[in-house]
Order: sequence, then structure tokens, then C-alpha cells
Amino acid sequence: MSAAGAAPAQSFLAFDFGIKRVGVATGSIVLRLAQPLKTIAAQGDARFAAIRALIEEWRPDALVVGVPFHPDGAEHDNTHRARRFARQLQGRFNLPVHEVDERYTTTEALAAGAADADAAAAALILDQYFRENP
Repeated sequence: MSAAGAAPAQSFLAFDFGIKRVGVATGSIVLRLAQPLKTIAAQGDARFAAIRALIEEWRPDALVVGVPFHPDGAEHDNTHRARRFARQLQGRFNLPVHEVDERYTTTEALAAGAADADAAAAALILDQYFRENP
């Protein structure tokens, strides 16, 4: 979903999409390191207002959304919801949006003892994006 011919993205906001909560992380291509920010526990317009505030504060060049799949790679309802969320972000904020195949990031964050598992999962998603895009 990234814009062709655009300057390379330097800073990112990443999202671990969920129906009830969305974890958010930030990171820079320079350091190739993600940092959990917060979890947004709102739906609809309130969710996008909170995301708009973060975009205005952090001024990312691009966004990254984790898209979950079954262990065998099959799609499920949340796959489609996360992709819809990614399209909504691109449409509302006019920033390039990159999708990352993510599985079990929240479980991994919880196993690591994260205080905010959703934001930590978003950081894992962004770390994965950095690994996949050297």
C-alpha cells in the first residue's frame, strides 16, 4: 500500500489491531528499533481521533499494521478486519501503510512480561518490519 516514488520512510507508527484495543509503537529506520507507546481502548471515530493525535505528535513517514493469520497461513476474520483497518488508516491520514504478517505477537509480549501487551506487540510488529526490510 506504499506510495510509489515517495521518499523512503524514516519514522514509523506501528499498530497491533484488535477489535477492542489497538496497540501502538514507534520506531525509526535509523536505529531499527521499535518502542511501545500505548494502547488505544476505543472504537470508531474515537479510535481514529486518538490515532490522529499520535500522528500529529510523532509525525511518522509511514504506518505499519500487523495482519494476523492462522498458523498454516490461512486467513480468518481478524485478517480481513486488520486489512480494513490498514486501508482506513491510509485513506484517513494519507500516509503509506505497510502490512506485516504477524502471528502470536501479543502472546509473545505477554510471555516476555510486558506491562502493556498490546503496545509491546505493536513494537514486535515494527521490529519484524525492520527485519524484513533491510
